[in-house]
Amino acid sequence: MNNERYARQLILPEIGPEGQKRLAEASVLIVGLGGLGAPVATYLAGAGVGRIGLCDPDTVSLSNLQRQTLYTEAETGLPKTNCARKRLAAMSAHTVLDTYPLGLQAENAREIIRQYDIVTDCCDNFATRYLIDEACAAEGKPWVYGSIGAFGGQLAVMNGSRQLRYTSLYPDRDALAAKPASSAGVLGAVPGVVGALQANEAIKMICGFGDTLDGRLFTIDLKTLETNIFEF
Repeated sequence: MNNERYARQLILPEIGPEGQKRLAEASVLIVGLGGLGAPVATYLAGAGVGRIGLCDPDTVSLSNLQRQTLYTEAETGLPKTNCARKRLAAMSAHTVLDTYPLGLQAENAREIIRQYDIVTDCCDNFATRYLIDEACAAEGKPWVYGSIGAFGGQLAVMNGSRQLRYTSLYPDRDALAAKPASSAGVLGAVPGVVGALQANEAIKMICGFGDTLDGRLFTIDLKTLETNIFEF
């Protein structure tokens, strides 16, 4: 372990050498490498998570660059998984980076998810979230839900120690799963804030400190800076 690289978090009593060791031994799957996935991947790699899975079937488009900070204009049209791996490898050479350019599907979800300690949901559609929820429940894996829109966002920890699931929060699966991926407007800073909070929840779970959002929904409005936490 490079103590100098992680010096500013090693001095935190909640992290210390033991927490840094846990991070190095941990594995996290990121489903979706867009506005949420970019900060999640950046902060997990920066914190020293030893293995990160990058799952997204999309390519980089010019309209992504307003909020998806892993990519450049020169990478327009290239697979997000390849571009993200290149950027993260330059940031953290010791992190093992797996790529899944076909995305998460019913046929591969459990096989992929069982390889990781934690899953972070950074996708943009209900169908994939229900797929994550189902696969994580079957494999006994916790996952960090995140969602954004316009000036606000929300996140929660699902399938944690309280065993509460996405279906506990949104039980109307058939109606929601039929909705298309979101293409609504969003301020670029919004996914940066929510994605950072998702990464923070994953780090807390790995290192074992603080109160996680297990079975609790956190919401934030960046226009008013109003926040709330709801039990579900």
